[in-house]
Amino acid sequence: MQATWVRSGAVVATTAALLSVPSPAAAHEKWFVPGPAGYPTEWAFVWRPLTLTLIIAVVAAAVGWRWVARRFLPTPELRVLRPLGRLVPYVPRLLALHLGVSLLAAAVTGHFLTHDLEVEHLIGGPALLLLEGALGVWFITGVRLRPAAITLALAGPLALLLTGPVGLLSAMDLLGVAVFLAFVPPSDAAFGRVEPSTEALRRALLALRLGAGGALITLAFAEKLANPALARETLRLFPQLDVFAMAGIHVPADTFVAVAGATELLFGLLVISGALPQVAVLVAGIPFNATLLLFGGTEMLGHLPVYGIFLTLLVYGSDPRTAELVRWLPSVPRRAARRAALSTS
Repeated sequence: MQATWVRSGAVVATTAALLSVPSPAAAHEKWFVPGPAGYPTEWAFVWRPLTLTLIIAVVAAAVGWRWVARRFLPTPELRVLRPLGRLVPYVPRLLALHLGVSLLAAAVTGHFLTHDLEVEHLIGGPALLLLEGALGVWFITGVRLRPAAITLALAGPLALLLTGPVGLLSAMDLLGVAVFLAFVPPSDAAFGRVEPSTEALRRALLALRLGAGGALITLAFAEKLANPALARETLRLFPQLDVFAMAGIHVPADTFVAVAGATELLFGLLVISGALPQVAVLVAGIPFNATLLLFGGTEMLGHLPVYGIFLTLLVYGSDPRTAELVRWLPSVPRRAARRAALSTS
């Protein structure tokens, strides 16, 4: 009984610690700032003492987060959410709906995968939009989705290379969803009910986490930590994003940018770690939902894949049968690790 109280106290403390971290709204600056390409990358901002300290602290916090979760906390960590586990067989279908609507909306508005990548001016741009719209409709239907998922997972990176590596990395969340659905597509049963093998599900969840976390980390640097000018302009146009000011705390714009970028970096690392997925998703969902009040439909449609990913991690993380799979990371065999160590010595 005492151990149960200790574990419960640890979960509450962990949740409170995360909630105490300032969570600036996670809006995509490039969607709402005119001429986002006109703001150059400034890597010098990353090497400022405050920024570098925050980055180091965030990485250490993510490592500690996984270590504490693995050794001291129960799985699932929030037992009150266990009823969500009943949705496990239907998650692939729900995730496909999120992806399909997002793709269709992006195609209609002339964007490829994300709302900051306009491709109409590119050679073959209309064809890409047609493919994107067709895939969106396919994902919405839920019929035999593995070919659609594989097509998106292969065609997406090839097309995004035309816009540069940042465009590719910022769309990793959608590509992660595509890989997940390639591993675990919904079935032809009622509501797409599916019972995948343990091996397929854990690899699918790993791809999903890497995609979502990689996109968040990319945006943390591309729109904040390595592009402070873009973040400053966003803050000037939308001062409501400054949660410090709302709390009566006035800090310099660069301090806000550094904290906002570090917070987004933290969320990305926590998603990749897969540890305490219920707590991580609930806390990360606060800034993602808060921006809806300010940016409306564009933000909602653009973030649909992220909402689907959060739902997926939350549901699988709430079922005792699948919670361990959410935080699975491939381990390096000891012999291979020893050989690598010897070869570098």
